[in-house]
Amino acid sequence: MTQFDLTTTYLGLPLKNPLVASASPLMKRIDYVRRLEDAGAAALVMYSLFEEQITHESMELDHYLNRGTHSYAEALSYFPDLETYNMGPEYYLEHLHKVKAAVKIPVIGSLNGISPGGWVRYAKQIEQAGADALELNIYYLPTDPDLSGAELEEIYVNLVKEVRAAVTLPLALKLSPFFTALPHMAKRFVEAGANGLVLFNRFYQPDLDLDALEVIPNLELSTSQEMRLPLRWIALLYGRVPADLALTSGVHAAHDALKAMMAGANVAMMTSVLLAKGINRLNHILAHMQLWMEEHEYSSIAQMRGSMSQRAVAEPAAFERANYLKALNSFDHYLP
Repeated sequence: MTQFDLTTTYLGLPLKNPLVASASPLMKRIDYVRRLEDAGAAALVMYSLFEEQITHESMELDHYLNRGTHSYAEALSYFPDLETYNMGPEYYLEHLHKVKAAVKIPVIGSLNGISPGGWVRYAKQIEQAGADALELNIYYLPTDPDLSGAELEEIYVNLVKEVRAAVTLPLALKLSPFFTALPHMAKRFVEAGANGLVLFNRFYQPDLDLDALEVIPNLELSTSQEMRLPLRWIALLYGRVPADLALTSGVHAAHDALKAMMAGANVAMMTSVLLAKGINRLNHILAHMQLWMEEHEYSSIAQMRGSMSQRAVAEPAAFERANYLKALNSFDHYLP
């Protein structure tokens, strides 16, 4: 098979290909981490160190975590024993150091939360443990009627600024799609110090048990259909915001990863397909990417990147509201 240049860069890190194994339980075992590298993963994102764990040492978080504690999906009562989840922050840092020593590919640390508190301290320690970059995973569901969108956005921006001031690591921000003006917020995050944006965080939604009358956790793996939302926004942000872009959620096949590149992503992140199909699925996806590139006469990832962003396509309005009516009319073929 003809060899192609699959290399890319993400957060200033040179990568052998654009496939990144995103945060998952796979990162908890060194043997799995080594298998991910052997199967072709170009980088790894560690599972997250949760803010709720840092509250054991930083009571500054109380203001944010106790506002409506029993009324939003990220309430403390919805979490398992977080010391059991990944054995506490000290264990996390020790494990990160072991993962970094076990592989040659970049390892990206992850912090999950909303307020500064112990974040700055642990950002520094993640850097000292050898992480090549840091992903801030802002997972917060605002339900307090007295908390305005402007206030919340300011909290986000200040969080990025504080972490940026504390570390020299490349910094990525894993975002929610639920911003009124996402491009503007993306611009503010970059100005605050983010080097990359990860689109999008999956907000896991609880279910109701009608027999037990309980709220139950409900985690489902993604499907390829879910990548349409991040695909659209990456195509819109490419070339407009000076940040690296990562597409996550819904990357299951070679075509999914190729679409991400053409929209403008630097990397395509995946977890669900690796859990469902096995770690060796990475080899399969890489091989099929190269087959497609050969068939369509692409020599490199750089050649295709952004080629189907909003700036590059013949009909840029297709990414906006202008084609909404056209999309709705596509339902007609379902009529009997």
